[in-house]
Amino acid sequence: MSALQVAFAGTPEFAAQALAAILDAGFAVPLVLTQPDRPAGRGMKLTASPVKQLAQARGLAVDQPERLRTPAQRAALQAAAPDVLVVAAYGLLLPPEVLTLPRLGCINIHASLLPRWRGAAPIHRAIQAGDRHSGITIMQMDEGLDTGPILLARSIPILPEDTTGSLHDRLAALGADLVVEALHRLPEGLPATPQPREGVTYAAKISKAEAALDWCRPAAELARAVRAFNPFPGAQGRLGGTTIKIWQAQPADLSGEPGKVLASSPEGIVVACGEGALRLTELQRPGARRMTVREFLAGFPVSVGDRFAIAAD
Repeated sequence: MSALQVAFAGTPEFAAQALAAILDAGFAVPLVLTQPDRPAGRGMKLTASPVKQLAQARGLAVDQPERLRTPAQRAALQAAAPDVLVVAAYGLLLPPEVLTLPRLGCINIHASLLPRWRGAAPIHRAIQAGDRHSGITIMQMDEGLDTGPILLARSIPILPEDTTGSLHDRLAALGADLVVEALHRLPEGLPATPQPREGVTYAAKISKAEAALDWCRPAAELARAVRAFNPFPGAQGRLGGTTIKIWQAQPADLSGEPGKVLASSPEGIVVACGEGALRLTELQRPGARRMTVREFLAGFPVSVGDRFAIAAD
């Protein structure tokens, strides 16, 4: 058991993997901060975050403040007296009073190679932009938005078939390994390197409005959007008044009027784009599960000449 007292702040599965690794490495975790329980599922039942579920299963103290602005909201963290606070996809901004509370400060696990893709949705935006690499940055936190100095960073390739879901899982595992390495080295004085001023980009939060594909855009761009929006919010198009989710698609060497169906077979529904065409191979109609294009066409016929709606329609 390490003598280092490590408080943890995080909410989703990405963060839960890091917390599990910290515990398995033998670090003492006197307190876990996570978002308040939120309604989820069809019944909108109050549901604990993955981090809270793991913390409770491991017998850890959990606090769920709405904010960390007041002394009362920070009381549990103050009482825990951690040496360091590890933050991973927590969902709350940390005020200066929290950043300076642990003697070794606060460190963040960020799912990009900073300074590229600061912000809320670095995995989505890296795939959407066509980046060839992503990675994990362990950062010493300051008052800016992902602007603190870099303690550790490691790169991995973005594979041609990667979705946000698959890349998320690989980055979560990498982040768990890298934060444990950082914690082992932190008491010795892990060097902190200021972020370069060049190459800064911001990963804006994903909105559901972005899910609608603009068929006037190039097919290569739309193929990346399909992968970036899988599993959330799910790329979609409207055909005959029905909203169809598109889970897998690849560029095709055809052309035509944007939105028009150029081919429809068990190999794919080919839709013309502003440049080239997009072959849709996994789809989902309302109330149904995800289907291969063969299964989809059996219950929802699509013919050559049919047209997906575009923004101007």
